[in-house]
Amino acid sequence: MGAGRAGGSAPAVGDPAGIGPEIALFAANDPAVRAICEPVLYGPTSAADLAPYAVGRVSREAGQLAYDLIVKAGEDALAGRVDAMATAPVNKEAFAAAGLPWKGHTDLLAYLTGAGQALMMFHSDVLRVVLATVHIPLAEVPRAITQALIEDVVGLTASELPRFGFPVPRIAVAGLNPHAGEHGVLGSEDERVLRPAIESCRARGIEVSGPIPADTVFVRALRGEFDVVVACYHDQGLIPVKLAAFGKAVNVTLGLPIIRTSVDHGTAFDIARKGLADPSSMIEAVKLAATLAAQRADGDRSR
Repeated sequence: MGAGRAGGSAPAVGDPAGIGPEIALFAANDPAVRAICEPVLYGPTSAADLAPYAVGRVSREAGQLAYDLIVKAGEDALAGRVDAMATAPVNKEAFAAAGLPWKGHTDLLAYLTGAGQALMMFHSDVLRVVLATVHIPLAEVPRAITQALIEDVVGLTASELPRFGFPVPRIAVAGLNPHAGEHGVLGSEDERVLRPAIESCRARGIEVSGPIPADTVFVRALRGEFDVVVACYHDQGLIPVKLAAFGKAVNVTLGLPIIRTSVDHGTAFDIARKGLADPSSMIEAVKLAATLAAQRADGDRSR
């Protein structure tokens, strides 16, 4: 979807076989959304236009369409024809069926925009989580977690959080191993990789703590001790976010030259086109995109 008044966002419907078209249409017509932006929908939403895509089925055609819509919305956002984009979910199997090398929106948009680094942050009023690694097998996470990666993730998080209302963000890094490795007894990565990266970031003036055991760091963040938690892998960060704010959390891509938000859930093939989909997260995604776009426009005018 795209928008032009008071900031805005361009909702793309995602995989047409899932719930994306219906939640995007619902969000585009929501009064709270229309009060702050002029939504522009990307993709089919009518029964006739969706008919070629079998509901709840992975297909090459659906994956290709979802890709094409992301490309179009991203190009329009880069060109300033829309102020931001908000995306409904895509299906990774459908992307693969279409022969696409990307796992989802984040890596695709990083490629399309030429961003050197893009991070997935889940944002809600009660908890914010940045993922250091995303869609990789759990067995590959320890090799992927390097000192350079953690320094880059913490650095980008610190530079991006001010636009979300945290001028000097208090960042916590979750430990990779149980008990954050228990000083090497339960794994070496926390002391060998995470701690030096965190110390290096602190030396650069970033307010970051850790590694903190993952079974307590999210509780401490929920109680207000930290503004954002950096999680080492996908489920480590997503489980607490969805427990605390499912339907209200928004996936925001950090590090892009455009504003992009998305929902906190998947394609939900099992309930697609049955009138059961909850549009709450899509509405929140469009509203946040519009708010961020308005802030950017205000900042540009003040320069």
